[in-house]
Amino acid sequence: MIDIKDTFSAKVTLDHWRSLVAVVDQGGYAPAAESLGKSQSTISHSIQRLEESLGTAVLKIEGRRAVLTKVGEVALRRARLLLDEAADIERMARTLAAGVEAELHVAVDAIFPNQILLPAFAAFAEAYPGTRIELIESVMSGTSDLVRHGRVQLAISPYVPQGWLGDHLIRLEFACVASPVHPLHHLDREITERDLHQHRQLVVRDSGERRNLKAGWLGSEQRLTVSTMGTRIQALCQGLGFAWSPLLKIRRELEQGLLKPLPLKHGLHQYADLYMIITDAEGAGPATLALAGLIRQQAEGASRD
Repeated sequence: MIDIKDTFSAKVTLDHWRSLVAVVDQGGYAPAAESLGKSQSTISHSIQRLEESLGTAVLKIEGRRAVLTKVGEVALRRARLLLDEAADIERMARTLAAGVEAELHVAVDAIFPNQILLPAFAAFAEAYPGTRIELIESVMSGTSDLVRHGRVQLAISPYVPQGWLGDHLIRLEFACVASPVHPLHHLDREITERDLHQHRQLVVRDSGERRNLKAGWLGSEQRLTVSTMGTRIQALCQGLGFAWSPLLKIRRELEQGLLKPLPLKHGLHQYADLYMIITDAEGAGPATLALAGLIRQQAEGASRD
C-alpha cells in the first residue's frame, strides 16, 4: 500500500493534494481549475507531480470524465485527511494570533441542567473550534474552591466566593421526588416531615476541599451519600430513597414517569439561585466572554419556557 507520508515532501505540497480532491469533486480538470481559481494547466501539472511521486497513475480518463484508479482512491482518502488537518491548524493559528484562549477550564455545579450547558458548548465549538474546554463538575463548595485557587476561567455556582462578583444566571425550582414505587407515594395523603424522617434521603457529597458544606433538608436518619448527580438520579429511579432535585435536571425522568414529586404538606416549592462567575473579569479573553454569553443565552431561554 502507498504511504502518503512518503510523498509529502518538497516536491508535493498541499496545493497538489487540493488539486486532486477538486478534480474528483468537480468531475474534471476544467471545473476543478475554476473552483480553485487556477488555470487548467496548473491543475494538470499538479496531478502529474503527484503521479510522479507515487510512481503510478491516480486518475484515468473514461469518456470525458476523470475517474480514480485503485491507488487514486487510497490517495484521495488520505488527501482529504491531510487537508482537513491543515485547515484545523490554520484555524487554530488564526485563533491564537487573535489572542483567543487555546483552552478554557469551566467549573459547573452539578445542579446546573445539561439542557442549558451542552447547547451552549455546541454553539461555542462552532465559533471557536480551536479552543478546548475542560469541564469540571463540582458540588456545593467545590466550585468556590476552584475559583479561589484560580483553576478555572468561568464558574457557575450557587455560592459566590468572597472577593469575587457573580452575575445572576438562573433560578432553579426544586421538588422533593421519589420513584412512583416508593412507599411514600403509597401513603395516599400529604407527606409530613415525620414521614420523611422514616425513609432514606439521597444526598450528593460536597466536592469542596473540606467537604463540610450541607444544603437542603437533611432531617432523615437514613441517608445514602453519592458523589455525582447522575448516580443520585439513577438511585432515585430505582426506588432507593427520596431527594430534592432541580426540576430541569430531572425533566426527562418526570416525563417518562420514572420519578414523581411527593405531595408534601409543607415546603412543597424550593428554589436555588445560580451565578455566573468570570474569575478574571478584567483580563478575560474573547473565548471566555463568548462562552459566558452563550450560556447566559441558553439560561434565559430555559427561564422563559
